[in-house]
Amino acid sequence: MTELVNGKIQHRKLSLGKKILRTILITIGAILMATGLEIFLVPNHVIDGGVTGISIMLSHLTGLELGIFLFLLNLPFVYMGYKQMGKTFAISTVYGIIVLSVFTTLFHPVPAFTDDILLATIFGGMILGTGVGIVIRSGGALDGTEILALVVTKKVPFSVGQIIMFINVFILGAAGFVFSWDRAMYSLLAYVIAAKAIDVVVAGLEESKSVWIISDAADEIGDAINARLGRGVTYLKGEGAFTGDNKKVIFSIITRLEESKLTTVVEEIDPSAFLAIADISEVRGGRFKKRNIH
Repeated sequence: MTELVNGKIQHRKLSLGKKILRTILITIGAILMATGLEIFLVPNHVIDGGVTGISIMLSHLTGLELGIFLFLLNLPFVYMGYKQMGKTFAISTVYGIIVLSVFTTLFHPVPAFTDDILLATIFGGMILGTGVGIVIRSGGALDGTEILALVVTKKVPFSVGQIIMFINVFILGAAGFVFSWDRAMYSLLAYVIAAKAIDVVVAGLEESKSVWIISDAADEIGDAINARLGRGVTYLKGEGAFTGDNKKVIFSIITRLEESKLTTVVEEIDPSAFLAIADISEVRGGRFKKRNIH
């Protein structure tokens, strides 16, 4: 059960087994992303979107290691992630970025697996996206763009997906000036492939998801979602068709980065709760705004 201390819901610590599993998965995901970058994309002057794309271009222009920029440029977004997603997410993200930075440095001297630009783009994008997807599914992140989009969307009338696309249009367009326009087009292809790979791994095609929860501990779960994810919930009245019992149904909207944490919260409070999560194409109006978690 979730404990109350001084009227506040306390975050329950993960078991040692879950911590070890999460660490292993984040390590694998970060290594896969480093492989996609340094063994396939970077040697062929193809970039990814977001902070990673900016880091690749800065590394090319300055001659410094890619890992340095990946680490430094992502640090401000880790703080944003702490405010938006909580301590566990921030720690997982910092660890993933450190592993990514270290392995991109280790892999840098390794020759490109292929000089065929199309093959490098396709397989580099697939491997990179798979790695990022594994990390997101494990409750972390390897690029600050999505975290930035979550913050900005609170202040502008655009969805997370629209903001990410807007940012990446400029980043991928800049690749045309830094490298060449054909490389910019290959970069766009790599970005699309990586995005689809992430969707397959995370098992969701949209940034937003609707959540339905039926539990005898509905009030406790609702309070925990509000306190630990910063998301509002709506209680609906339901009736079991077979038993005739009155049930309180929880409805909420979350992002794909929050799915892992929400599942953990529900399992901690009521392992037998009915939980349904579905992709939604668009969210407008209401109070779909995330408050900071301190």
